Amino acid sequence: MVAGDHYFSAEPGVRSRPAEVEFQVGGVPYRLRTDAGVFSATRLDPGTAALLRKADLPPAGTEGALLDLGCGYGPIACVLATVAPLATVYAVDVNARALDLVRANARALALADRIMAATPDEVPESVAFRQIWSNPPIRVGKVELQALLDRWLARLEPGGSGWFVVGRHLGADSLAAWLSAAGWSVRRRASQKGFRVLQVTHAAA
Repeated sequence: MVAGDHYFSAEPGVRSRPAEVEFQVGGVPYRLRTDAGVFSATRLDPGTAALLRKADLPPAGTEGALLDLGCGYGPIACVLATVAPLATVYAVDVNARALDLVRANARALALADRIMAATPDEVPESVAFRQIWSNPPIRVGKVELQALLDRWLARLEPGGSGWFVVGRHLGADSLAAWLSAAGWSVRRRASQKGFRVLQVTHAAA
């Protein structure tokens, strides 16, 4: 990736280099289109892989809205829509190239009617989420990251869960402490290959 251009840019300046990424979750194979200028363009990111292996995927009967926050080319969104066929999955990112890839991947998997690729401001304010999933963009900085999580966790339904994966060396434990101080219940559900998988829920009354 060229210096100064980031996967969280709205319009990546790096030249397109289309590719494909293959992986499996729960024995189901996925082959997704990807491209330069999006997060982890050449492989399934190890943090995302840890999240999809160690978090509790939604049951098949899950209804309502799920959120893939910072979706990239859509691996989490595609898995969620596959395992929860009654749910609608919002795949949210600021990167226009990533959102185009999500739409293409959703079409290829016959999931286009249930994966809504959108920028943050395109998600209707009325939508609340049963689950929020994210490999959050830690490198945007602490202030921006906390504002991002504040914005979206406020839309988590009562009884819902947020599932996050963060590298231990990137501040997973300090992020968990900040979430707890902000009034959320935080459980470390797994540690794998330097990553923490966190489950965030509304604190008990």
